[in-house]
Amino acid sequence: MATYDAGMSKASLGNVPFRVDNCSIERTLGVVGEKWTFLVLREAFSGVRRFADMQAATGAPRQVLSARLTRLVEEGLLRKVPYREPGQRQRDEYRLTEMGRDLYPIMVALMHWGDRYLSEPDGPPVLLTHRGCGALIEQRFRCADGHEVAGPLEVTPLPGPGASVTPEARAGIGGS
Repeated sequence: MATYDAGMSKASLGNVPFRVDNCSIERTLGVVGEKWTFLVLREAFSGVRRFADMQAATGAPRQVLSARLTRLVEEGLLRKVPYREPGQRQRDEYRLTEMGRDLYPIMVALMHWGDRYLSEPDGPPVLLTHRGCGALIEQRFRCADGHEVAGPLEVTPLPGPGASVTPEARAGIGGS
């Protein structure tokens, strides 16, 4: 979210009566907001763990892949696990951490969006099914009381406990 500009009209703010300096979306994009990062994560979710396999699956240049893997390890989304093939030097596998696994719903949402708006006429290239029953995976939003939320018009943003609200926005909260 952009920071509040005193010249912004109430209409330009949409249904958000405030702006924060410490936006979680902006921070998240600072970690994962590059194409190669998403492709590395896609492969990690598919069970690819080794550098050469990751490079073959993504097509990423060696230096780019190395930089992305290093960053994902530094940020805590992947962890290195040493392995050694017989007669070879020790190398590292890259495994998702809990923080990395928590990105799965985002990856599925991106895939479903691409399936809906960017797929070929034949349909999506990959279908995700529940291993237990074989049904297609769907994503739904629900509030804490269990009501289904259809979209952004049914959501009210409020300052959270960690919100760093801009001074200009603070002056506008509750004001005219």
